[in-house]
Amino acid sequence: MVAEADIGARNPTSAWQSQLIVGTCIVWSLFQLYIASKVPSLVAEATGMSVFANIVAQARYVHLAFAIMLATLAFPLFRNSPRDRIPAYDWALLLLGLAACLYLVVFRFEIADRPGLWTTTDVVMSAIGMMVLMVSVYRSLGLPLVVIASCFILFAFFGGYSEWARNITNFGGASLSKALGHYWMQTEGVFGVALGVSTTMIFLFVLFGALLDRAGGGNWFIKVAIALLGALRGGPAKAAVLSSMMTGMISGSSIANTVTTGTFTIPLMRRIGFPAEKAGAVEVASSTNGQLTPPVMGAAAFLMVEYVNIPYIDVIKHAFLPAVISYIALLYIVHLESLKMGLKGLEKPGRRIGVLMILVLFLSGFIFLGICAFLMIGLRVLLDPVLGDSVYAAVAVLALAYVVLVAVAARYPDLEDDRDQTGPPVAPRLTPTLIGGLYFAIPIFVLVWNLMVRTDSLDRLSPALSAFWATIFMIVIALTHRPLKAFFRGRALSAETRQGWHDFVNGLILGARNMIGIGVATGAAGIIVGTISLTGAHQVIGQVIEVVSGGNLMVLLFLVAVLSLILGMGLPTTANYIVVSSLMAPVIVSVGAQAGLVVPLIAVHMFVFYFGILADDTPPVGLAAYAAAAISRGDPIMTGVQGFTYDIRTALLPFLFIFNTDLLLIDVGPVKAVIVFVVALLAMLLFAAATQGYFIAKSRKWESAVLLLVAFMLFRPGYFLDQISEPFATVEGPAALAMIEGVPEGQDIRLAIEGPDFDTGETRSTVIVIPAVPGDAMAALSEQGLTAVEEDGKLLLEEPFPGTPHFETIGIEYDYYGDAPVVIAQAQVENDRMPKEIFFIPALLLLAGIVLIQRPRATQPAF
Repeated sequence: MVAEADIGARNPTSAWQSQLIVGTCIVWSLFQLYIASKVPSLVAEATGMSVFANIVAQARYVHLAFAIMLATLAFPLFRNSPRDRIPAYDWALLLLGLAACLYLVVFRFEIADRPGLWTTTDVVMSAIGMMVLMVSVYRSLGLPLVVIASCFILFAFFGGYSEWARNITNFGGASLSKALGHYWMQTEGVFGVALGVSTTMIFLFVLFGALLDRAGGGNWFIKVAIALLGALRGGPAKAAVLSSMMTGMISGSSIANTVTTGTFTIPLMRRIGFPAEKAGAVEVASSTNGQLTPPVMGAAAFLMVEYVNIPYIDVIKHAFLPAVISYIALLYIVHLESLKMGLKGLEKPGRRIGVLMILVLFLSGFIFLGICAFLMIGLRVLLDPVLGDSVYAAVAVLALAYVVLVAVAARYPDLEDDRDQTGPPVAPRLTPTLIGGLYFAIPIFVLVWNLMVRTDSLDRLSPALSAFWATIFMIVIALTHRPLKAFFRGRALSAETRQGWHDFVNGLILGARNMIGIGVATGAAGIIVGTISLTGAHQVIGQVIEVVSGGNLMVLLFLVAVLSLILGMGLPTTANYIVVSSLMAPVIVSVGAQAGLVVPLIAVHMFVFYFGILADDTPPVGLAAYAAAAISRGDPIMTGVQGFTYDIRTALLPFLFIFNTDLLLIDVGPVKAVIVFVVALLAMLLFAAATQGYFIAKSRKWESAVLLLVAFMLFRPGYFLDQISEPFATVEGPAALAMIEGVPEGQDIRLAIEGPDFDTGETRSTVIVIPAVPGDAMAALSEQGLTAVEEDGKLLLEEPFPGTPHFETIGIEYDYYGDAPVVIAQAQVENDRMPKEIFFIPALLLLAGIVLIQRPRATQPAF
C-alpha cells in the first residue's frame, strides 16, 4: 500500500530498468544536495563558468523533470499495466516530459528575450509538458487532483463565456498561447511558488527524514516510546501516540508514518486486548497528526512561509502549542479507552517508572522544546569565546559529542527488530534503549539550532540551509555509526562499513521516492494558483461560498472544513493545503472583517492545514486507515470512523484558534504562554473526556454536557464577558479623529470601513486595525497609508496607494470614484473591563462538582 500510494509499485525484473529507477533516485537526491550547498557558486568562481551557478536558478525545471521521470518509471499508469517492466508508452511519455522541462533550461536565454510573445514551439512544448504532468499526477496521486486542475484550466479558456463570472473577474477568456505560456513558460503557473518551495526546502527535509529512518533513528524513536510508556495501562497505544509524534516530525506522509510505527505498535495493542479497529484507529490518529508537529509539518510549513510572508521560526511558534495539546489529548483518550476496557500494560524488566515521573518527563520534554531557543542561545553565548564565527570549531564540538555518544552506546546491545516476537509482550528498559541511540538526536539538534538560534555574531540560517547541514550530518552518522560501534566493541569493521553504506544509499533512494508525489503535486497545484492569477477565479468561488454561508463566519468555516475534508480524500495534504488556502483564505479573512473579527492570516492557513490532515483518516477514502487495517486485520472503514472520532479534538482546535489566537501564541508573552498552555490543555482534556463518555467514572449524559460547558468556558472566557460588558468603545463619523488622538501608544484602534464594492457597487463593510500614535490622528492614519477628509459630517477615506499596509485589504475592494463615498464609519477602542479569566472560577467550580459526583462511582484506579 505504501508503494502504491507513496513511492511507486513498479518493480522491474530487468536489472537495467531497476537500476535506472534506483540510479535516478540517487542522482536526484545528490542533485538537491548539490544545489542546496555553496559548491555551485564556488565552482563558478573558480572556473569562471557561469553554468554551474545558473543550474541553481534553473533548479525548478530540473526538479520537476526528475519527479516526472520517476513518476513515469515507478508508477504503473493503470491497474492492469505491467509492474515487472516499463512499457513502450511510458518511455515515450518519459522522453516527452524530460524534453518539455529541459526545453526551459536549454533555451532559457531565448525565452527571456520574448516574454509573452510565445512561438509555436513554445506553445507545443508547453502543451506537451502540461499533458505529461497531468498523466504523472494521475499515476502517482490518482484522479482527484487531475480533475480539479482540469476544471481550472477549462475556466481559463471558457470562463469568459459566463457573463456572471466575467462581471466579477473582468476576465474575458484566454487564448491557447496566452494560457499555456502563463502555465508553463513563466513562474506564475506550474513553476511557481509551490514548486519552488518543493525544490529548495521540502526535498531536503524529506531526505533528512529518510536518512534518519534508514540509519535506525525511526526504530529508536519507537523503542524509546515503548520503553517509556509501554508498561502503563494501555501502554502500547500510548507508545504509538508518542512514537508517531516523533517520527511525524521528520515524515511528510501519514501512510508511511502509519506503517513505520504501526508494524510495531498495532500487534502489541492487539496482544494486550485492543480490538483490531481501535488498535488501527489509534495508530491512524497518531500518524496523521504527526504532520502537525514542527519542524516538517507535512511540508506545509514551508509553503506557509511564502504564502503568509512570515519567517519560518514564526510558523513553528504558531504551530507548536496546538500540536502539543492535540497529542497530550490523544494520550488521554487512549488512557480513557484503556480504563473503559480494563486493560493493563506490557511487562517490563527492572525498575518501573512511576506515572508521575513519566508525566514530568513528558511535559518537561515539551517545555524544553518550547524554550530550547533560549537554552541554545545561552549555550551559544557560553561557547562564543571559543567558537567565535568559526564553522570548523563548531563542527569539531559536534564531532566530539557524536563520537562520545557512540562510544557510550557501544556498551549497550543494538536495538533489535522484535516485531515478530512470540512470547509475552515485554517493554524494553528505558536507560539502555535511550542511551543506545541518543546520537540520533544530534542532527535534530543541529536542525533546530540552525533554525532557531540567533546571537549578535550568528544569524539564523534559512530553512533550506538548516536542512542541508542537518542532512550532511545525518549522512555522516548513517555512514559511520555502525563501524564506530564495531570499533569500540573490538569487532571487524568491514561488514558494518558496508551496512552503513547501504543505509546511506537506501536513504537517498527513499528520500527521492517519497518526493515523487510531492513534486508533481506542487507542480499541478501551481496550475490552480496560475489560473487564479490569470483569471481571478478565486473571486468567483469566494463569492459562491460567501453567498452560501450568508456572510456568517461560523457557517463559512464549517463549509471550508468540509471542502478540505472532501478534497483531502483524494489529494495529499500538501496539494490540499495549496488548493484550499489559495481559494478560501482571502474569503475567510474578508468575511471575518465584515463581521468585525480581525482574523490573522496564519490562523486561516493553519485552519485549512488541520482539516487537510484530518482527511487522511476520513472514510471512505482515508488511505492511512486502510494501511492500519492491513496490519491490524480489521475493517478499514470502521478503522477510519473510529480514528476520526479520536480526531474530533483535533477538529475542534482550528475553530478555537480562529476566535482565540492566544493558542497560536500571537502577541503572547512567555508568562501568558504558560497560562494559555495549562488552561487550553485542561479544556482539551475535559473535551476528550466528554466525547469519550468517561471521566473518573463512566459519565452520565448531563455530566458530559457539563464537561463540554466547562471546556468551552476555559477555551472562550471572552464570550461570557462579552455578554455582560461591551468589548469596545465606539464612536461614529468625524468623532473618530478625537478618539484616535486620545488612544495611548501601543494600543490598537479598529476602524470600520464602509463603501461601494468595486465589483458589485453594493455597500459593504470591513474592519481594519491600526496602531495608535498619541496626540495625532492624521499621523496614525498616514503611517498606515490612509488619508481621511472630513466632509458633510462624514469621514471620507481616500484610495490608499499600492504597497501601503492596507492596500490589499481595502484598496482593491472598494470603488473610490463612484457616487457613494468610502468612509470611516466607526472607530473602536477596547474598553477597560475586568479580566476575562475571571470566568475560570465558575468553570473550575463546576469541574470540582463533577469530580465529587463521580468519585464514589469509580470502580478502578485512574492509573
